[in-house]
Amino acid sequence: MLSKKMEKILNEQVGKEAYASQLYLAMASWAEVEGLEGISTWFYAQSEEERDHMMRFIRYINERGGHAVAPMVEEPPKTFKSVKAVFEASLDHEQMVSRAINDIVALCLDEKDFTTHNWIQWFVDEQMEEESSVQGIIDKLNLLGKDNLYMFDRDIMSMRGTEEA
Repeated sequence: MLSKKMEKILNEQVGKEAYASQLYLAMASWAEVEGLEGISTWFYAQSEEERDHMMRFIRYINERGGHAVAPMVEEPPKTFKSVKAVFEASLDHEQMVSRAINDIVALCLDEKDFTTHNWIQWFVDEQMEEESSVQGIIDKLNLLGKDNLYMFDRDIMSMRGTEEA
Protein backbone atom coordinates (compact mmCIF):
# COMPACT_ATOMS: atom_id res chain seq x y z
CA MET A 1 0.00 0.00 0.00
CA LEU A 2 1.30 3.44 -0.95
CA SER A 3 1.45 6.21 1.62
CA LYS A 4 -0.54 9.34 0.75
CA LYS A 5 2.74 11.23 0.35
CA MET A 6 4.05 8.60 -2.09
CA GLU A 7 0.77 8.52 -4.00
CA LYS A 8 0.93 12.32 -4.34
CA ILE A 9 4.52 12.44 -5.64
CA LEU A 10 3.85 9.57 -8.08
CA ASN A 11 0.74 11.35 -9.38
CA GLU A 12 2.83 14.48 -9.85
CA GLN A 13 5.18 12.37 -11.95
CA VAL A 14 2.23 11.19 -14.04
CA GLY A 15 1.72 14.86 -14.91
CA LYS A 16 5.39 15.37 -15.75
CA GLU A 17 5.38 12.34 -18.05
CA ALA A 18 2.14 13.51 -19.71
CA TYR A 19 3.66 16.95 -20.29
CA ALA A 20 6.83 15.37 -21.71
CA SER A 21 4.72 13.42 -24.19
CA GLN A 22 2.92 16.60 -25.26
CA LEU A 23 6.16 18.59 -25.40
CA TYR A 24 7.78 16.02 -27.68
CA LEU A 25 4.64 15.91 -29.80
CA ALA A 26 4.87 19.69 -30.23
CA MET A 27 8.56 19.39 -31.09
CA ALA A 28 7.77 16.68 -33.65
CA SER A 29 5.07 18.82 -35.23
CA TRP A 30 7.39 21.84 -35.41
CA ALA A 31 10.13 19.76 -37.04
CA GLU A 32 7.68 18.25 -39.52
CA VAL A 33 6.41 21.68 -40.54
CA GLU A 34 10.03 22.78 -40.97
CA GLY A 35 10.58 19.86 -43.38
CA LEU A 36 12.79 17.91 -40.97
CA GLU A 37 11.37 14.43 -41.39
CA GLY A 38 14.07 12.59 -39.46
CA ILE A 39 13.89 14.93 -36.47
CA SER A 40 10.09 14.83 -36.45
CA THR A 41 10.17 11.02 -36.56
CA TRP A 42 12.61 10.98 -33.63
CA PHE A 43 10.40 13.29 -31.54
CA TYR A 44 7.18 11.41 -32.43
CA ALA A 45 8.83 8.25 -31.09
CA GLN A 46 9.95 10.12 -27.96
CA SER A 47 6.39 11.35 -27.43
CA GLU A 48 5.08 7.77 -27.52
CA GLU A 49 7.80 6.64 -25.12
CA GLU A 50 6.87 9.35 -22.62
CA ARG A 51 3.21 8.34 -22.85
CA ASP A 52 4.28 4.77 -22.07
CA HIS A 53 6.16 6.08 -19.02
CA MET A 54 3.03 7.89 -17.87
CA MET A 55 1.03 4.68 -18.21
CA ARG A 56 3.60 2.76 -16.15
CA PHE A 57 3.13 5.25 -13.31
CA ILE A 58 -0.66 5.12 -13.57
CA ARG A 59 -0.73 1.34 -13.45
CA TYR A 60 1.75 1.18 -10.58
CA ILE A 61 -0.18 3.68 -8.45
CA ASN A 62 -3.43 1.78 -8.95
CA GLU A 63 -1.84 -1.65 -8.40
CA ARG A 64 -0.38 -0.47 -5.10
CA GLY A 65 -3.74 0.67 -3.71
CA GLY A 66 -3.53 4.31 -4.71
CA HIS A 67 -5.65 6.24 -7.17
CA ALA A 68 -3.88 7.52 -10.27
CA VAL A 69 -5.25 10.77 -11.63
CA ALA A 70 -5.20 11.77 -15.30
CA PRO A 71 -3.62 15.23 -15.23
CA MET A 72 -4.43 18.47 -16.97
CA VAL A 73 -1.45 19.30 -19.16
CA GLU A 74 -0.13 22.76 -19.88
CA GLU A 75 0.18 23.56 -23.58
CA PRO A 76 3.81 23.24 -24.71
CA PRO A 77 5.57 25.75 -26.99
CA LYS A 78 4.60 25.56 -30.66
CA THR A 79 7.79 26.89 -32.22
CA PHE A 80 11.48 26.68 -31.57
CA LYS A 81 14.35 28.93 -32.62
CA SER A 82 16.45 26.20 -34.22
CA VAL A 83 17.15 22.49 -34.32
CA LYS A 84 19.81 22.91 -31.66
CA ALA A 85 17.37 24.90 -29.49
CA VAL A 86 14.74 22.18 -29.71
CA PHE A 87 17.21 19.54 -28.54
CA GLU A 88 18.53 21.83 -25.79
CA ALA A 89 14.93 22.26 -24.58
CA SER A 90 14.56 18.49 -24.67
CA LEU A 91 17.72 18.05 -22.57
CA ASP A 92 16.55 20.66 -20.05
CA HIS A 93 13.26 18.82 -19.72
CA GLU A 94 14.94 15.43 -19.28
CA GLN A 95 17.19 16.86 -16.58
CA MET A 96 14.12 18.19 -14.75
CA VAL A 97 12.49 14.75 -14.99
CA SER A 98 15.68 13.15 -13.64
CA ARG A 99 15.57 15.47 -10.62
CA ALA A 100 11.91 14.53 -10.06
CA ILE A 101 12.72 10.81 -10.26
CA ASN A 102 15.52 11.36 -7.73
CA ASP A 103 13.00 13.05 -5.41
CA ILE A 104 10.84 9.91 -5.62
CA VAL A 105 13.87 7.75 -4.80
CA ALA A 106 14.63 9.95 -1.78
CA LEU A 107 11.04 9.62 -0.54
CA CYS A 108 11.20 5.84 -1.01
CA LEU A 109 14.26 5.72 1.22
CA ASP A 110 12.75 8.11 3.80
CA GLU A 111 9.59 5.99 4.03
CA LYS A 112 11.40 2.67 3.70
CA ASP A 113 9.15 1.86 0.74
CA PHE A 114 11.49 -0.68 -0.79
CA THR A 115 8.89 -1.98 -3.23
CA THR A 116 8.54 1.42 -4.89
CA HIS A 117 12.29 1.95 -4.58
CA ASN A 118 12.90 -1.25 -6.52
CA TRP A 119 10.25 -0.34 -9.12
CA ILE A 120 11.53 3.22 -9.68
CA GLN A 121 15.06 2.02 -10.48
CA TRP A 122 13.95 1.30 -14.05
CA PHE A 123 13.22 5.04 -14.41
CA VAL A 124 16.56 5.99 -12.86
CA ASP A 125 18.31 3.97 -15.59
CA GLU A 126 15.94 5.27 -18.27
CA GLN A 127 16.69 8.88 -17.37
CA MET A 128 20.44 8.30 -17.61
CA GLU A 129 19.89 6.90 -21.10
CA GLU A 130 17.56 9.76 -22.12
CA GLU A 131 19.96 12.48 -21.00
CA SER A 132 22.91 10.75 -22.63
CA SER A 133 21.04 10.27 -25.90
CA VAL A 134 19.95 13.90 -26.18
CA GLN A 135 23.38 15.19 -25.10
CA GLY A 136 24.94 13.02 -27.81
CA ILE A 137 22.65 14.59 -30.40
CA ILE A 138 23.56 18.09 -29.21
CA ASP A 139 27.25 17.17 -29.37
CA LYS A 140 26.80 16.01 -32.97
CA LEU A 141 24.94 19.21 -33.85
CA ASN A 142 27.81 21.23 -32.40
CA LEU A 143 30.24 19.33 -34.62
CA LEU A 144 28.11 19.61 -37.75
CA GLY A 145 27.12 23.24 -37.74
CA LYS A 146 24.26 24.47 -39.88
CA ASP A 147 25.77 23.48 -43.22
CA ASN A 148 25.23 19.76 -42.68
CA LEU A 149 21.70 19.84 -41.23
CA TYR A 150 20.27 17.89 -44.18
CA MET A 151 22.62 14.95 -43.51
CA PHE A 152 21.90 15.09 -39.78
CA ASP A 153 18.14 15.08 -40.36
CA ARG A 154 18.48 12.02 -42.57
CA ASP A 155 20.83 10.20 -40.21
CA ILE A 156 18.90 10.83 -36.98
CA MET A 157 16.37 8.17 -38.00
CA SER A 158 18.99 5.53 -37.20
CA MET A 159 20.08 7.14 -33.92
CA ARG A 160 17.17 5.90 -31.77
CA GLY A 161 17.98 2.85 -29.70
CA THR A 162 16.20 -0.44 -30.33
CA GLU A 163 15.32 -1.03 -26.65
CA GLU A 164 11.69 -1.08 -25.65
CA ALA A 165 10.36 1.57 -23.30
